[in-house]
Amino acid sequence: LCLQVPELEKATVRIRQPERVREIIQSLREQGVAKLQVISDFDMTLSRFGCNGRRCPTSHNILDTSRVISEDGKKKLKDLLHYYYPIEIDPNRTLEEKCPLMVEWWTKAHELLVQQKIHKGDIAQIVRESEAMLRDGFKEFFDQLHKNNVPLFIFSAGVGDILEEIIRQANVFYSNVNVVSNYMDFNDDGILTHFRGPLIHTYNKNNTVLQGTGYFQQLSTRTNIILLGDSMGDLTMADGVPSVENILKIGFLNDKVEERRGKYLDSYDIVLESDETLDVVNGILRFLLTE
Repeated sequence: LCLQVPELEKATVRIRQPERVREIIQSLREQGVAKLQVISDFDMTLSRFGCNGRRCPTSHNILDTSRVISEDGKKKLKDLLHYYYPIEIDPNRTLEEKCPLMVEWWTKAHELLVQQKIHKGDIAQIVRESEAMLRDGFKEFFDQLHKNNVPLFIFSAGVGDILEEIIRQANVFYSNVNVVSNYMDFNDDGILTHFRGPLIHTYNKNNTVLQGTGYFQQLSTRTNIILLGDSMGDLTMADGVPSVENILKIGFLNDKVEERRGKYLDSYDIVLESDETLDVVNGILRFLLTE
C-alpha cells in the first residue's frame, strides 16, 4: 500500500490493521469517484491544533477571545472551558455521562455570546484578526475534491458562521462543500439574538441532528466514505448515510497522545499522531482520484 500511498510511511501514522486498510482503500479506488463522499469534522481536524508550540483556536475560541467580547464575558467563557473540556476528553467517563454535560456547556456558552450583542458585520474581521489556521495541504484537499465533484460534508459542533468565514477567506469554499453546524441568528439590525437549533455538540454528531435535512438521502449513491475526525464523537458522523459500502476512518490524535492512543487505534482505521498536515489524506485522495 505504501507504494501507492507513500504518505502512509510518515512517522505520524499508526495503523492497527494494515491489511484491512489496504482492502478498504483498494475498494474505494475500484468503485470509483462517483461513489465517494468525504465527511469531516472542522475544528482540530481541518483546522490546525497547534503551531510553533501554541494552541490554535477553534471556531468557538476565535469568537470567545475576540475584541467583541467583554473582559467579563471572556473570563466566564474561559471558566466554562476549564471546567468542561477535561470532561469532554476524559477517557474514563461514559458517553451517557458526558452528553448532558456537553449540552450544558454549549448552552451556557451560547447564552453568554448572545449577551455580548455580537454584530454580524464584525465576523469577517474577527476571523481575519484571529490565529485560525487550516492544516497544511488544505488547498490541495479542497481543490482535489472540488475538481472531481466529490461532496465534502463538514459536520461541526463549532460556530458555523465562523468556520464558513475561515474557509471563505482561504478561498476554498466551493460548491461541493456543505456545512452543518451551530449557526447564529441575527435580528434586522444585525445583532446576534440566539443560536439556531438543533444544538450540535461533540457527542451528538449523528443522525439525530440531521433529521429533516435530507442531505445524505440526496447522495444515496455515494456509498463510499472517507471520514475525518479528531474525537470519539466524530465516529458517528456517517450514521445518516443510507447503505454504506466502504468507510475509511482517519483520526487526528492531537492531544494526550500516549493516554488516548489505544482508544483511537481501536476506533479509527488510520491514526495520525500530532500531525498538523493533510498529507496522508491528500495522498490517499490522489491515489483514489487519479486515473
